Amino acid sequence: MQKTLLLVDGSSYLYRAFHALPDMRNADNEPTGALYGILNMLRRLRLDYPAAYIACVFDAKGKTFRDDMYAEYKATRASMPEDLVKQITPIHAAVRAMGWPILMVEGVEADDVIGTLTVQAVAHGMTAVVSTGDKDLAQLVNQHVTLINTMNNEKLDPPGVVAKFGVPPERIVDYLTLIGDTVDNIPGVSKVGPKTAVKWLAQYDTVDQVIANAANIGGAVGENLRKAVDWLPQAKALVTVKTDCDLSAHMGTFPESLIVLPQDNATLIDLYTRYNFKTWLRELGGSMAASAPAKNSGTSDLFDTSTTSHTNKVGVIGSVVTAVEDFVQSTLFPQAVTNYEAVTTEEQLDRWLEVIANAHITSVDTETTSLDPMSAQLVGISLSCEPGVAVYIPVAHRVQDDVQQLSRAFVLGKMRSWLEDPDKLKIGQNLKYDSHIFANQGVTLRGILHDTMLQSYVFESHRPHDMDSMALRHLGHQTITFQEVCGKGASQICFDEVEIARATEYAAEDADITLRLHHTMWPHIESDKKLRFIYEKIEVPTAVVLQKIERNGVLIDAGLLKTQSNEIGKHLLEIEQQAYTLAGQPFNLNSPKQLGEIFFEKLQLPIIKKTPSGAPSTDEEVLQKLAEDYPLPKILLDYRSLSKLKSTYTDKLPKMINGNTGRVHTNYAQAVAVTGRLSSNDPNLQNIPIRTAEGRRIREAFIAPENSLIVSADYSQIELRIMAHISGDENMLRAFADGIDIHRATGAEIFGVLAQDVSNEQRRYAKVINFGLIYGMSAFGLAGNLGIERAAAQMYIEKYFMRFSGVKMFMDNTRLQAKAQGYVETVFGRRLWLPEINSPNGPRRQGAERAAINAPMQGTAADLIKLSMIAVQGWLETEQLKSKMVMQVHDELVLEVPQEELALVRVKLPELMASVATLRVPLIAEVGVGKNWDEAH
Repeated sequence: MQKTLLLVDGSSYLYRAFHALPDMRNADNEPTGALYGILNMLRRLRLDYPAAYIACVFDAKGKTFRDDMYAEYKATRASMPEDLVKQITPIHAAVRAMGWPILMVEGVEADDVIGTLTVQAVAHGMTAVVSTGDKDLAQLVNQHVTLINTMNNEKLDPPGVVAKFGVPPERIVDYLTLIGDTVDNIPGVSKVGPKTAVKWLAQYDTVDQVIANAANIGGAVGENLRKAVDWLPQAKALVTVKTDCDLSAHMGTFPESLIVLPQDNATLIDLYTRYNFKTWLRELGGSMAASAPAKNSGTSDLFDTSTTSHTNKVGVIGSVVTAVEDFVQSTLFPQAVTNYEAVTTEEQLDRWLEVIANAHITSVDTETTSLDPMSAQLVGISLSCEPGVAVYIPVAHRVQDDVQQLSRAFVLGKMRSWLEDPDKLKIGQNLKYDSHIFANQGVTLRGILHDTMLQSYVFESHRPHDMDSMALRHLGHQTITFQEVCGKGASQICFDEVEIARATEYAAEDADITLRLHHTMWPHIESDKKLRFIYEKIEVPTAVVLQKIERNGVLIDAGLLKTQSNEIGKHLLEIEQQAYTLAGQPFNLNSPKQLGEIFFEKLQLPIIKKTPSGAPSTDEEVLQKLAEDYPLPKILLDYRSLSKLKSTYTDKLPKMINGNTGRVHTNYAQAVAVTGRLSSNDPNLQNIPIRTAEGRRIREAFIAPENSLIVSADYSQIELRIMAHISGDENMLRAFADGIDIHRATGAEIFGVLAQDVSNEQRRYAKVINFGLIYGMSAFGLAGNLGIERAAAQMYIEKYFMRFSGVKMFMDNTRLQAKAQGYVETVFGRRLWLPEINSPNGPRRQGAERAAINAPMQGTAADLIKLSMIAVQGWLETEQLKSKMVMQVHDELVLEVPQEELALVRVKLPELMASVATLRVPLIAEVGVGKNWDEAH
């Protein structure tokens, strides 16, 4: 301890704590997550790494010597988030009060100060421990200097550096010079990554020798090296950490000036009280009585003073804050994995079958041959019932090694009863996919209780929901990636070619991490009744229904699409000839360069905007603007639209018909849109255009089998009905209650006439205004849509808000609420996060404000259609009908219905959709029937 110097790279951990933890705030809405994370880390470091001398090093403000060397240094870095800026001052104050000397040296970076202190420590016969997440500092490692990373339990000594980077610490500078540093905007050799850099350094030892032998290195990578030869010395200087900084103006004698200082309890009590750090305050003998409860992103409804007494609230808050503290603890200091094994014998399998049979809940994951759920084959199954313990059961690896594996049929035969038992509770990451994989083997997965992808989606919809991202964000754990196991690009292998030992590390970790993520996220959802409703009553059952819809698929008339494709092809040739005539010459209609020459040089059309390189733009927006006055841009828009229709649908859909089912099976991505809407891909059924005749004809190819019909049920004016419900506007509520066409009712209010006297043109104006305003349309946008003067559009908006004052009040209150809490909610409590709502960037902030208005409508509509899907599927199964849902598109459900069930479905379907929720206005679903989707719609 007396010979140890503990150094903290404060700047590195600022950002990591800020991004890793939830959006924690105190009662004054001040952000606290980064502050809590930094202090928590420092407290634990002092316990885990006792040292007589310590220092926390931060970057100082202003330029450094590297900025003088290279003007583009760190030029691509975004500015510090505003919520992090607000925490810098209290972080510095709290760190000092905890007894840590702080160093911030102008003109150099924290890395350079740390490098200088490690050299001084070694010179004084000391060892140095550096806590950081920065790979650049690996160049400092030697037998006396060790790096530690609390976020992933990583410890780098010299052998550890070699194991991680492939080169020893003394070659890290050369390694970084060759690969560059995208974070700091330091170019290396183009197309040279870690693998090539390690190879060159193994052969030539140093970057200087690599440069000396540049002429001998062949191929494109050798050419790139020769182009970079003049730059590499400067790159090397930029990535080299200084170890001779003048610290005399910032500290006294080394190491005495870095001795641990006495803790300033009075300052800490003030800070812990202000920021609501209850446990730490209690340690110091402080009281929470005078402080307001802390808020965090997962528990805000628990602090609603209108519904909870102060006495009861303190008890609730105490448990919630403790849960948050436990969450932060596990995030910054994860426990290491202890026990993964491959199950390759019947005895092992039987032992694990007993374990999962008696477990409260089991994490399940599958490894497969492809990402296509309908065609992928099962390669292995992983299971975990407790954190840190997991198994992988390989069943179809083709790799030749000494490990004997049980057969797929044998394992599934043994596991079938457990997999299909609804009382044996399961958890997974995107279990919809795994359900397909088991279904491909004739097994129906039941007992799905939790899904970590959906937990993340409900808890923090604005963040990534893949396991790798969540593990790093919530557990501070760097997972083994698929690319690390299977490679990438042309050299990527299939998972059934991976050696079983390596596959076990990867697959067992997936099951284990899933379980640990559940233990981390579920308490936040469980403690919030709104989020719990969204998760348990909407998202989890929706995933089960979507799996059935995807499995059902929809019939496609491939012959009809082929005919349409030929017709579109002929039409495209005609359009090309028209374009050539207007341009006065043939040209490539898909070439931006040739379009630019035709438009702006030959025809002298006005330049609307330019590309980043300075050339006149010919993008969609420009063509739309030019098409208002010139025929050639309009023809090009038609060409692009038809060309996309042909390539995306008429040509592609027949190729996507599943050979086994004769149907097309789309994939519904559930955890993508912040609003809760589903997205459809492979193929995308939601983007089929319906405003053109050609687009509508695509829907004719979606057909029912013989003796069946397509039934389409669509919510009527759902977002406007939701607006009426949320805003409580009397005029809007009255119009819907009386069954008056809402656009005519709006036209009557704006134009001052009776509803029956509203002209078609006035109704069109009213419709644009109705939908435009709930999407945040400005007077400028409205003027463009209606083709009128901006002053007239502004007048219409003012008249609208005079007549629908409840809508205006809702919009104003929603903006204020969004700015205060960072999110808005749907009617059912789905939390719609708006990260840019307080952005200093005007356009981004305004975009977030528009989203704040529309998101509750879109999100509530998404909730309603999901509730409808659940209700309809439940009814179909209860009544044991042959009818089945085959598509969900926007606010529409599409079913395939046998003739004998048509009368029943036609009556019951709209009833079910209308009854899933009770709003202040009636919900109405309109039903259409036909031999194909277009006819039914």
